Amino acid sequence: MNKKRVLVAMSGGVDSSVAAAILKQDGYEVIGATMKIWPKEYCGKQHKKACCSLNDIEDAQKVCSKLGIKHYVLNFEKVFREEVIDYFASEYISGRTPNPCIICNERVKFGKLLEKAKELDCDFVATGHYARIERNGNGSCKLRQGLDESKDQSYVLFSLKKEQIAKSLFPIGGFKKSRVRETAKEFGLKLHEKPDSQEICFIPEGNYSNFLKESCNVKPKKGDVLDSDGKKLGTHNGFWNFTIGQRKGLGISSSKPLYIIKIDPEKNIIVVGESSQVNKKKFLVKGLNWLCKEGGREIERDVKIRYVHQKAKAKIKRIADDTVEVEFLKGQEAITPGQAAVFYDGDIVIGGGWIEKVLG
Repeated sequence: MNKKRVLVAMSGGVDSSVAAAILKQDGYEVIGATMKIWPKEYCGKQHKKACCSLNDIEDAQKVCSKLGIKHYVLNFEKVFREEVIDYFASEYISGRTPNPCIICNERVKFGKLLEKAKELDCDFVATGHYARIERNGNGSCKLRQGLDESKDQSYVLFSLKKEQIAKSLFPIGGFKKSRVRETAKEFGLKLHEKPDSQEICFIPEGNYSNFLKESCNVKPKKGDVLDSDGKKLGTHNGFWNFTIGQRKGLGISSSKPLYIIKIDPEKNIIVVGESSQVNKKKFLVKGLNWLCKEGGREIERDVKIRYVHQKAKAKIKRIADDTVEVEFLKGQEAITPGQAAVFYDGDIVIGGGWIEKVLG
């Protein structure tokens, strides 16, 4: 591949900084870009914890200065609100559990940012994701897991289109996290010990209920907590405060551990049950995105149902153009509508979609 111009998404963290440094060392013409996704009032209030804090922007600028590359701060407040925050809120108030990282990757980092890269005559967009791209001689690409399985982020990249993957670079995908930090130190980047960012970057404290209330104007609404037989055990302040499989923060007392097994948004009811009732096998997946062609109406592959889930063997049966029925060979905990189900052949992402409904 001829070395070309690349726009690197610079978060101010060690991963994206090392990605930029590696590309510069490899002979690419590198441009750094930090996406500003919140107004300064929010960032100022959250200080260092905000996803686009002044500290992070300054860290990205310092890295770019150290590497001798240009740096831009791009105002993506509007697109982030429309594509990610509105989706995030609407999923919760529909009784589903969203995955904003996937939507952000698809529509912002490899959507809007890729458009900006084209405006700057860049050939690629690069990020600090722990994933790999296998490029074949015919121009086709395969998305593969990152070498560091504990950091692998291929799950949150499943919805990228083939054209987006072809225009993407993941320079640290073949590295272990420890090696990334060592590399940062070798490049003289002072943030080599900077802590990793959290999973949902725009919720600094991890309290999404407060975020929905303060930033999305979602009002509390009392409802009932029932057991699987319909007996009332207590009350709650809104079904959107809960997710399937949740055990803590239910506001009820019991002699045995109880988990959320069902959410009914129409009736504002949550249903709890024992651990055995959380384990399911079969569910429907819609909104499919296939990255590799798979023959036959039914295949057996590994499936991952959330970022921290250990992928497991399942049968995938096509039942409509945009719907498959997935059945794990062994029951899995907390299959959750709104989350993604990603299909793997070994370490290759062959496709995936969104969990629509749990069966049985």
